[in-house]
Amino acid sequence: MSRVRPYTRLTDLDVYLFREGTHLRLYEKLGAHPEEVEGEKGVYFAVWAPNAAYVSVIGDFNGWDRSAHPLFRREDESGIWEGFLPGVKPGSLYKYYLHTRNGYHLEKADPLAFFGEPPPGTASRVWDLSYSWNDRGWREERSRRNALSAPWLIYEVHLGSWRRVPEEGNRFLTYRELAPLLAEYVKEMGFTHVEFLPVMEHPFYGSWGYQVLGFFSPTSRYGTPQDFMYLVDYLHQQGIGVILDWVPSHFPTDGHGLAFFDGTHLYEYEDFRKRFHPDWKSYIFDYGKGEVRSFLLSSAHFWLERYHADALRLDAVASMLYLDYSRGPGEWVPNIYGGKENLEAIQFLRLLNEKLYGTLPDIQTIAEESTAWPLVTRPVYVGGLGFGMKWNLGWMNDTLFYFSKDPIYRKYHHDTLTFSLWYAFSENFILPLSHDEVVHGKGSLLGKMPGDPWQKRANLRALFGYMWAHPGKKLLFMGGEFGQWREWNHEESLDWHLLAYPEHEGIRLLVRDLNRVVRENPALHELDFSPEGFEWIDFHDVEKSVISFLRRDRSGRNLVIVVGNFTPVPRYGYRVGVPAPGFYREILNTDAREYGGSGHGNLGGRRADPLPFHGRPYSLELTLPPLGVLYFRWEGDVSD
Repeated sequence: MSRVRPYTRLTDLDVYLFREGTHLRLYEKLGAHPEEVEGEKGVYFAVWAPNAAYVSVIGDFNGWDRSAHPLFRREDESGIWEGFLPGVKPGSLYKYYLHTRNGYHLEKADPLAFFGEPPPGTASRVWDLSYSWNDRGWREERSRRNALSAPWLIYEVHLGSWRRVPEEGNRFLTYRELAPLLAEYVKEMGFTHVEFLPVMEHPFYGSWGYQVLGFFSPTSRYGTPQDFMYLVDYLHQQGIGVILDWVPSHFPTDGHGLAFFDGTHLYEYEDFRKRFHPDWKSYIFDYGKGEVRSFLLSSAHFWLERYHADALRLDAVASMLYLDYSRGPGEWVPNIYGGKENLEAIQFLRLLNEKLYGTLPDIQTIAEESTAWPLVTRPVYVGGLGFGMKWNLGWMNDTLFYFSKDPIYRKYHHDTLTFSLWYAFSENFILPLSHDEVVHGKGSLLGKMPGDPWQKRANLRALFGYMWAHPGKKLLFMGGEFGQWREWNHEESLDWHLLAYPEHEGIRLLVRDLNRVVRENPALHELDFSPEGFEWIDFHDVEKSVISFLRRDRSGRNLVIVVGNFTPVPRYGYRVGVPAPGFYREILNTDAREYGGSGHGNLGGRRADPLPFHGRPYSLELTLPPLGVLYFRWEGDVSD
């Protein structure tokens, strides 16, 4: 094979932006790129390793010979090594060998590789990302479908355990096998988006993807990059948005990865008190380095641009914001003002959101931020972090605490259920019942509910009814939609056999109908982030554990009344105040027989009586089902 030739893809502007920390497309410059140079086909390699004294490309094309193909160090301050190697073809395995100035001999996977060797292999693979997309229709619609006023009904999925093939050794489905099955199911269920736990390459499968090393490569466990593109493309063609979990907060310390990359702490902080994450035993990116910021900015942009993702959900944002996160006294370093805020991470997050929305205005970024950090979803120019939405983990904790209580005790915790409305519009919130709630011994959602099996299912249906009516976008982890009994296990398929039982099929039908009702009624999604879309009717009925409220759209013409009874006692002749005369059609009842309920209801709806109640000029006399939630749509002066 020929020697490495001098060649570059980098301009002076690229180097400037890279070092400044504002480069969005490093994936076009660094890494491995099939090229034709002076009539010869081969691959251009480029890697950032400023502390290296010698860098070579090793791979299956040269017998992993460290001396065969040395790269050239650029004659500038970039610290980049590069060169063109004729004869290397797409599919070839490779790594970089680095002999560092401080005497280390390291073999590293490519930080910007587009594809990797299937674990437990650790080599990178030369790959061409050519693909013919067929989702133009979706992309033309995306600004409307991704709008904050649109319904967001998110189905959270772990690709390796949604379904498996037990007849073939419990193997994974591939990206291409998943595409039609997942799209058909999600579409039939009425979810608007799927959110994938990280698909980026990760060495330890049990991390569910949250210990990422391939920041530019989808995991090879399920297929090639083009196979993953096909999955996204197929979902888009079926009108389904795609959210990708993305982890800029930390990375694992595996020897072939980013850690101690060139014999120095290149990607991670130098100081151990800032570098090491005690929860995950991983390293934290040094957000103060321009080159690291460019690496992360480019990774985020890459998944949105090259893989057509519609949103990124950033994991563990709180761990980025606080220098003392999970640390005791003496275990963290204050910022220059003596505070606990990581000023460099804050600057990075603001820059990230400015850059992503600036170049791709119809995408969304979503923060998993577990504290009360202010203005997470407010623009950078008013002091915010600039995210589009944020998970409401306070709502999740309070709601699961309330629903886990025996109904006889719920009256003592009524404020736990209603407290979320004090802050519901302070951020653009997503209400998550995510994978985090069904792992590590927490049991399933159904298992958290109190009572006998019928009451457990009724409580879960009531929880879903309350959640789908509450202001905020909705997220549900797979398996919850049909009441899986077992805690989620990433090594096994969901328990799809449960759908043969009417009681589990009933829960699935309820979730399907909740999704439909939210999509069809602007009152239940258009003003999710505005107090104008919500009014309490009554939150004082502590003794009966009943709440009632209304939701309205921007025009005020679409009105939905919601009433929840969170005890197993039916309430007959229960009166609820309403703002207008006319007929209120019962459009959803979580206690309907088709969902596995007792069938208590209101015979299709009720006409308002001219009897003032709850401070309103009219009222409805209702039958409230046990452990049930009712939705009524105001239809004005129409016949029953």
